[in-house]
Amino acid sequence: MNTLQFTTNVQFFPSHKKPNTNTTIQLTHHPRFLRSSATTLALTHDHHAFDEIPKWDTFAWNTLIQTHLTNHDFTLVLSTYTHMLQLGVLLDKRTLPRVLNASRQMGDLFIGKQVHCHALKLGFSSYQFVVTALIEMYGHLGSVDEAQIIFDKFHNKNLVCWTLLARLYVNRGKPGLALGLFHQMVEQGVSVDAVALSTACSACGVMKSLQHCRAVHEVARKCGFEFDVLVSTSLLKMYVDCDSVGDARLVFEEMPCRDVVSWTLMIRTYVRKGEFNEAFKLFRRMNSDGLRLDSMSISSILPACGRIASHKHGREIHGYLLRHGINFNLKVKNAVMDMYVKSGDIICASNVFAEMKGKDAISWTMMILGYSLHGQGKLGVDLFKQMEIYSKVHLDDTIYAAVLHACCTARMVDEGKIYFNHIRAPTVAHYALMVSLLAQCGHFDEARIFIREQKIEKHSEVLRKLLEGCRIHGQHALAKQVIDQLYELEPLNAENYVLLLNWYAGNAKWDMVDRLKGTIGVLGLKPIKAYSWTLLRNKVHVFGTGDESHPRSEEIYSALQGFEEEMRSKGLEPKWDFSLHDVDEERECAQIGHSELLALAFGLISKNAGPVRLAKNSRVCHGCHDFAKFVSRMTRREIILKDPNFFHHFNDGHCTCEDFW
Repeated sequence: MNTLQFTTNVQFFPSHKKPNTNTTIQLTHHPRFLRSSATTLALTHDHHAFDEIPKWDTFAWNTLIQTHLTNHDFTLVLSTYTHMLQLGVLLDKRTLPRVLNASRQMGDLFIGKQVHCHALKLGFSSYQFVVTALIEMYGHLGSVDEAQIIFDKFHNKNLVCWTLLARLYVNRGKPGLALGLFHQMVEQGVSVDAVALSTACSACGVMKSLQHCRAVHEVARKCGFEFDVLVSTSLLKMYVDCDSVGDARLVFEEMPCRDVVSWTLMIRTYVRKGEFNEAFKLFRRMNSDGLRLDSMSISSILPACGRIASHKHGREIHGYLLRHGINFNLKVKNAVMDMYVKSGDIICASNVFAEMKGKDAISWTMMILGYSLHGQGKLGVDLFKQMEIYSKVHLDDTIYAAVLHACCTARMVDEGKIYFNHIRAPTVAHYALMVSLLAQCGHFDEARIFIREQKIEKHSEVLRKLLEGCRIHGQHALAKQVIDQLYELEPLNAENYVLLLNWYAGNAKWDMVDRLKGTIGVLGLKPIKAYSWTLLRNKVHVFGTGDESHPRSEEIYSALQGFEEEMRSKGLEPKWDFSLHDVDEERECAQIGHSELLALAFGLISKNAGPVRLAKNSRVCHGCHDFAKFVSRMTRREIILKDPNFFHHFNDGHCTCEDFW
């Protein structure tokens, strides 16, 4: 029978002599230590402890091992165990589990197997503590199958063994086997506890099976653990993992004691599902219930504030952070900065960034991209150059993608080419950015050569970037070719039909317009409907194209007609060109009925202080863009309009996009 293959070099000293504190233990036969730079480990170890502990006092020896284990001095655990063997100290059922625990935490299956041999030789292999330690050791270092063998051979299985093996199956990605063990345990009449139920909930969450979820929930109810803190939180997470928000909410509302973890989990779920209003309601309830918010709960709600309509909520939460001195760690700072970028306040985002002392790659990338999205690409490129000089952040492909985006916004072709060449493994998104840069700068021949050389002509994302350049520079012939390619690549994408339809309409080919409309109807395609929205007194007001349903519609249209007349009196006329637009209904609607203009007029007549903030679910058209520039000059109000690709900041007749969007 194998034993621990240690060759030790141990010297014992009488109590009146000073010990050598540099006693070494050589582990020459062990692969773990043979792989190290030296096969001898120098251990500082006071051997007075060994001299003074009686051989018969197993409890004292076990306590010494436990002390080393608690301190994560695993090599000292093995050293002590070796001395126990050499001195003939009587081992008991608590000795071997601790040594097995040490071998598991060291990641050393070799030692673990030898201690297993000792357990067999010394007759401890049937003790529950030893069996549990063996299951855990083999499950973590070997395979769950080996742990299952140990489990199967043990006749006096207790709850800990069942639960431990089930947990190992969950961790190894075998939730079905874990649930099978759980139900087998229930059928055999083993009394389950909160940990066993929590393990079963984890397995259900991985399987994403509502049927299994409800079965486990029923077991929890019958066993009286449904309202246990651990179990109820596990049930909540289980339903969340299975994407059953309704069931999760029922569990949440029935919990007798909701802690910060459960509140945060529920809020994060609503944010992930896009149900931001519900997330805000829960957040307010959590605050009013007197729970002290932490960085995790704040981070869970901040993404819901990253919208134009939620800018006010984001500022309030930022103020709460500052007033209550909540741990403002780097993750929270990044989340606050991201919130300001996405809610249209690039100045506040820049201030948060400037106050950050320790910036990571996420911080720099977010701010560079933020500047670009808000039309300040040159600032984004300058910030990247600062990062290269002053920061030790590793430059990865994500950061290069951000600065390439900034080059697109600033139309800096030469710099963009340099940064693109630094990208180690370009993806389609990187290629699309490069095409966008070339197309926006009017380098269409170079863009087409680039697409052909990189063999990316079959990617719709790339072609749409080329089409954007055609739209900016009025390249209608090339645009038609690109639309035809998109039409062939994605024959069931309604957006491609609308692009083609608007191109025909712009070129007065009305027979083709009618034919395409018929095709769209036959195929059952549903082109996107344009919507815009703005916030007033914590209520989101949504407008569709030609919408007259708002209570203040008469005032809205009257204000727009007034601006329209004012423009004409000054000899100005918006450019209502829809030939390369991606929304059909806007071409056929009265121009002042476009959704973004309705939202803009409502924001103006509401007379709120500060910028007028609105968002649209599709690209803003040329005419509305011109209209907004004029209105910003006439009213001396800043207008921030977010579309899917850009934040347009209109001020005194100018837009940050410089008419490139």
